[in-house]
Amino acid sequence: MPSSTQNPQKIYSLRENESPASPEPFYQNYKEGVPIALDLGSSSFKIGLTNSTSPNNVFPTLISRFRDRKANKSLTIIGNDIYRDSSIKSSTKSPFDGPLITNWDYVEDILDYSFEHLSVTSSNGKVNNPIIMTEPPCVPFSQRKNYYELFFETYQVPKITFGIDSLFSHYANTDNYNPKTANSLVIGTGHESTHIIPVVDGRGLLSQAKRIDWGGSQSSQYCSKLLSMKYPYFPSKLNSNHATNIVQDHCYVSNDFQEELKNYLDMENLEKNDVVLQATNELNSGAASSNAANAESKKKSEEELKRQAEKRREQGKRLQLQAQQKRLEKLIQKEQEWEYYSNLKLEFESMNKQQIQARCVQEEFESVEDFNKYVANLDKSLKKARNEDVGDGEEGGDGHSGQWTLVDIPDDQLNEEQIKEKRKQRLMKANFDARERAKQAKAEEEELLRKFEEEQAEWRARDLEDWCAVKKSELADIITKITEKAKLLESFKDRKSMAAQQRMRNIATLANDENGSTSATSRKRRRNANSTIDNDPNDTFGTNDDDWNAYRDITNASLEEQLEEDNQAVLKIEAELLLYDPTFHHEDTFNASQKFDWENSTLHKFIHGPRENILVKLQTESSQKNDGKLLEPEELENHPEVVQRNHQMHFNIERIRIPEILFQPNIAGLDQAGIVEISENLLYHRLDGNFQPGGQSYNLIQDVFLAGGLVKWPNFESRIINEFTSFLPVGAPLKVRRAKDPIVDAWKGMQKWSQTEECENSYVTQAEYDEMGPEYIKEHGLGNVCLK
Repeated sequence: MPSSTQNPQKIYSLRENESPASPEPFYQNYKEGVPIALDLGSSSFKIGLTNSTSPNNVFPTLISRFRDRKANKSLTIIGNDIYRDSSIKSSTKSPFDGPLITNWDYVEDILDYSFEHLSVTSSNGKVNNPIIMTEPPCVPFSQRKNYYELFFETYQVPKITFGIDSLFSHYANTDNYNPKTANSLVIGTGHESTHIIPVVDGRGLLSQAKRIDWGGSQSSQYCSKLLSMKYPYFPSKLNSNHATNIVQDHCYVSNDFQEELKNYLDMENLEKNDVVLQATNELNSGAASSNAANAESKKKSEEELKRQAEKRREQGKRLQLQAQQKRLEKLIQKEQEWEYYSNLKLEFESMNKQQIQARCVQEEFESVEDFNKYVANLDKSLKKARNEDVGDGEEGGDGHSGQWTLVDIPDDQLNEEQIKEKRKQRLMKANFDARERAKQAKAEEEELLRKFEEEQAEWRARDLEDWCAVKKSELADIITKITEKAKLLESFKDRKSMAAQQRMRNIATLANDENGSTSATSRKRRRNANSTIDNDPNDTFGTNDDDWNAYRDITNASLEEQLEEDNQAVLKIEAELLLYDPTFHHEDTFNASQKFDWENSTLHKFIHGPRENILVKLQTESSQKNDGKLLEPEELENHPEVVQRNHQMHFNIERIRIPEILFQPNIAGLDQAGIVEISENLLYHRLDGNFQPGGQSYNLIQDVFLAGGLVKWPNFESRIINEFTSFLPVGAPLKVRRAKDPIVDAWKGMQKWSQTEECENSYVTQAEYDEMGPEYIKEHGLGNVCLK
């Protein structure tokens, strides 16, 4: 699809976590003795009494300790309230470190907050409600020990029981659940890990449960790393909340990852799949400051503005005059030097080679070639200076020779004041002569140019085909030079190249220049020893601006200038050919041949999406409109569209790459098997592998249950179906289903289970805890077991 016909892409802002419009609700139907279901996850916290069908409070498991200096108080902010004030976010912390709780003080603060919003009250200072709580599979003993201590010793609850969140979710989504005959393969994707638990005859078979160390937290971190490597100079910081929201909002599971990856960056597919993420930029703030500046300027009186404008004009004129005077002085110096060496060249005509060489050495040149090169460069520099605008409006008094009455009078016939005046007149006369010579040189060049144009017009009229052929030949020669110089510039980047080696030799020569070097630069320094600006009479470097050209040998300035001149010559010839040659078109120009084919660049489409890079686009448009002239770097940098594009990220291949890690963990460097490989091994080798009616594997594949937040990704269910079908026997009765609400269904399962006899028999009372200690648990079908 041509870029000119493409519609603008939809732009998604980087979503920030925001607190709900209403504050955290307080429960109005609290009763003592009613079990409290509590799902304490590393991502979110859900709590509520089981006499309700949904949790009363759902908020992120975050806490912030904030010091209010005005009130001189320390505040503890929990859950969604953290997002109400941006200053609090910087001190946000979680009680979890990975899948385990490491700060139990934070947990106690969160429970205090939750019980308060449940309106828990009692006459004995205890929480008189049983607790049903989730925990990860195979929880370490230290975690449950601290749970027991917290609830029995701090809150003094009457009894407590624990269960696994994914099994509770499976229980909530299964109608007529039979705790003795239920069979299922539960795949639970959590915030810190993913578990695959076979449920056989109503009980989780924990001895065959498998874990993948990948969950929502790792997916967000991986997304952040991918985007940081993709956009290393992105102007805005991508925080963890941004990454989490990107993964939740824009990732999806590919039904065939390898096949989709092959064609993902094709323009047609990229047009549909590329997601543009826009970060906030400073355009609005810049506009606001500009409006404020305009308002401030309006407050100033018109008279003050006029005075300021007049002052600026006077300063500009003064600077122009100073610059003009400096240019004239340089021009005079160069003309005197050129005249001296021109006369020397005339003297060379009457000398032999040995005499010429001796005279060159006497003039402190290394060789005749060095002399010729220096004179040629001087002539080129002089022509360039003459072409500058020397102006005709200098100060009065130097417009005719009648005002220079003292120039030809010897100093011994003048007094001191007249000698000073004579020096001024000599400088004014030299300035006048320099301008006249510059005007004359300009007029001569214009006359030569006019004659050249007439000759060219006559040539075109006489033989257009020959003229075009010669111009194309000249164009090809210049383009060859440009290519060679571009390669030379590129070679400077390699320190082992000949060009880089030569530059190092030049640096060494400059450092050793005081040891009798006869280069043009050293010769000029010694020749102008009387114009030193230091106390050292031997150090005159810098008194003449041309001295600084010595550094051109160790930088690329000279080569870059030549390259610019060649480019201008190419543009000039191409303009003539476009005007007179009917066979020469814009597609034949050098710029068009060097144009970047972004539509066929995999890297460009990966980084910039299915649209042309804005910098290339703006430079191309500028070149077409302004006869090859490109925008200045400052113009590009401050261009509104460039600023906006610089704050955009293109989220494309990452959309399927991040979810794919659950199926291929090696993508992220995990030496583990994926969901499908583990499930296949479990069904074929860990269980009985019998896919006939009555077999364990046969019963499990009839109910493959998906739980946890990551199963909300699109195509997760269909991918599981496709992958399981590929390794199951033909005709196997595979059924895959997903939790109705993957986030809250674990709490709903606890609420539903609290009304059963199995729940009542699974509580550990405070008396049993006091007698048995924290090692004691009661096993049930939805919880952990004692593995020996």
